[in-house]
Amino acid sequence: MATATGSDANGIPIQQPKPRNPNPQALRAYHEDATLAPSPTPSSDPGTPGPGTPTNAPPSVKATSSARKQVRAEQKRGFPRIQYAARVSHFDPRSEYANFRGFFVLFWIALTIMVLTTALRNLKETGYPLSMRQWGLFTKNIYEMAVIDLVMVASTGISLPLNLMYKNSKGWLQWERQGMAVQSIFQAFWLLLWVSWPFLRDWTWTAQVFFTLHLLVMFMKMHSYAFYNGHLANTLHRLSALDDPAANTSTAAAVKYPSSQTPIADIGDKLEEEETAEADSVTQLRDDLAMELVSPFGRLTYPQNLTAANYVDFLLCPTLCYELEYPRTSSRSYLEIFWKTLAVVGCIFLLTITSEEFIIPVLDESAERLEHQHNWQEGSLVFAETVSRLLFPFMVAFLLVFLVIFEYLLGAFAEITCFADRQFYSDWWNSLDWLEFSREWNVPVHHFFRRHVYSASRNTMSRPVATFITFLVSSIAHELVMGCITRKFRGYGFVAMMLQMPIVLVQRSPWIRNRTILNNVLFWCSMILGLSMVSLILFFSDPVWTNADPVADVRLVRSLVDVVVDAVRSFGSSIGHSPLPDFTAQFWRGLTIPS
Repeated sequence: MATATGSDANGIPIQQPKPRNPNPQALRAYHEDATLAPSPTPSSDPGTPGPGTPTNAPPSVKATSSARKQVRAEQKRGFPRIQYAARVSHFDPRSEYANFRGFFVLFWIALTIMVLTTALRNLKETGYPLSMRQWGLFTKNIYEMAVIDLVMVASTGISLPLNLMYKNSKGWLQWERQGMAVQSIFQAFWLLLWVSWPFLRDWTWTAQVFFTLHLLVMFMKMHSYAFYNGHLANTLHRLSALDDPAANTSTAAAVKYPSSQTPIADIGDKLEEEETAEADSVTQLRDDLAMELVSPFGRLTYPQNLTAANYVDFLLCPTLCYELEYPRTSSRSYLEIFWKTLAVVGCIFLLTITSEEFIIPVLDESAERLEHQHNWQEGSLVFAETVSRLLFPFMVAFLLVFLVIFEYLLGAFAEITCFADRQFYSDWWNSLDWLEFSREWNVPVHHFFRRHVYSASRNTMSRPVATFITFLVSSIAHELVMGCITRKFRGYGFVAMMLQMPIVLVQRSPWIRNRTILNNVLFWCSMILGLSMVSLILFFSDPVWTNADPVADVRLVRSLVDVVVDAVRSFGSSIGHSPLPDFTAQFWRGLTIPS
């Protein structure tokens, strides 16, 4: 089936492809609003005259009889007629068809085949279906991590009494005076304490990465809760002051806190207008301030939200931006919670299988080959071969990480809390540059940075500087996570994130901006190559995180340095002089390898 929705350059109508069967989820959503009535099927009406229609029959009866004769004549044709029309294929750029669920099913079938073939191969070679060499990394420190993680989450609750203090204070602890400074100092000490804890306790990198990611989520939640309620406390103080206005009572227009849905282009202009505007009257100002204290759905008003139950509910909701009230579903499906929980466990299992069978063996083999290389050409060949062998496994791991976090984990918490807004990601696979990817790949984090980093910077900075500050904070967070893996802050994550800004500028230049297919190809190439190359650099520069022999680590690092030095020296010889004298090479080798 197809419906005409447009025309081509010659004015010929183009038929859009439609799904043969309706989407089951769309049907269920439709049934919730109305009951679908079955479509009538053609049947023989005994009251309709047959072939021998009387000549004096009414015109309507004659027309009906003629139509039935034509239909029967068409059915008696020797070769059925095919209806041809100007149509587009499903993958045509002009096609509006977007239901490719079958590829999602194919993805899971392919992973199932991968697990089965891996299990059969291991059963044949070792007698065991699975090889769990990393099981010790997963189970070590697990009980201590669980207790400390619970304490870390509970410690964020200190923001609740602090916000009550900001609201009730009549002196210097008011939010607009020193309350914001007190909250910022508390958050800085909180972050320093919990980031340092895994390093001080010498946890495994798996436990440390999980704990660090969780504490970053809790930090963003705590910051959003404290600063939004601080803004509401300031608004309440201004509203109360209007009951008995004094000569120095501010009549500036009410400042609305930036919403997570506010477009970035409008944030700076709105902030500047609100800061310089004056209220038309005290009555209008009072109404605007009161509206700021009421939830979007009108069922909750500040400070009624300053309760432990409201704070715990916010911690469980799959969002990083605090609001007085969220859209909720009417009920929760426990079966859906079960399936999503099972999917989380399954994705973690598949991630383990992928790393055990297709990533770690490649890295181990490459490390052994690199130790025995004789020149930089051989080392470069080993590096290139390793990157090529890791392209597909890392792409699978990346997709599994995306699914386990944004589809199943956040979806499970949304079902538990009846959180209705479940757009945790957009169609990031169609991204044209890294800036678009950052907006669509992780919607909750993007909302947080837009609301609490970008908009806060726009108060005193220009738009380019605010964008730079946003990327800077994000880059520091990425470097922190990589530092937990390598136990050293090498700067790889920071540099990779900051390089996105000049890359975006190039991709949005007038010569490349409108080339959508090219930009999407470049995005996917950089995504696939970047994952394997950064991971390989991390592995080769800090092999100690794999629990390898320290002596072998020293030999491996020496081999890497030799590859770089020989490559530079060979390049210098080709251009007529050596850019790296012998004493310089020995100097760098001495810095890298202790005597």
